[in-house]
Amino acid sequence: MLKKFNFRFILFCIMVLMLAAVVSCAKKAPEPEEGVPEQEQKISETEAEEAERQTKESQESKIDEQELEARKKAEERERQKAEEEKERFLSQKVYFEFDDSSLTAEAREVLQRKVRWLREHPDACVIIEGHCDERGTDEYNLALGSRRAESVKDFLVNAGIDPSELTTISYGEERPAVKGHNEDAWAKNRRAEFRFCR
Repeated sequence: MLKKFNFRFILFCIMVLMLAAVVSCAKKAPEPEEGVPEQEQKISETEAEEAERQTKESQESKIDEQELEARKKAEERERQKAEEEKERFLSQKVYFEFDDSSLTAEAREVLQRKVRWLREHPDACVIIEGHCDERGTDEYNLALGSRRAESVKDFLVNAGIDPSELTTISYGEERPAVKGHNEDAWAKNRRAEFRFCR
């Protein structure tokens, strides 16, 4: 009976020792947050990282959109300014005295402004139109309109504008700016006008 007891006791002790060894050798797993299963904790960390990434991308996207919008507005302002300057170039006419193709002081001022614009736009191709009032024969007015257009072209070329970008044409009295048979109308019809070739 004593042998049986000793054998059981020894067996029991061996089992306790083995159990202790197993428990002490096992790695202790990190403890998850209290009350939160480990799997859920990993998912919430991933969601937090994803949310942070999306927030950052959203902020960068807003900055990019703002920069793009600002750039578009600046380009639109530049385009509008360029269109206004182009329109101003075309709208300013050069006027002449009766039966004369020489440039007045006022005409030279207008042409100086045109020179500045043409220097900034060296690829601009310009047609200079010579016009006259209704007095005189058709042939005479065509010749006078031609001299007026050439006078303007000479001024621009002497100021350094490429002559290959300048063309002249005379309309004589064919295209009056103002209809009328008095000095006011005639003064407005004795002119050189400008338009672009392309």
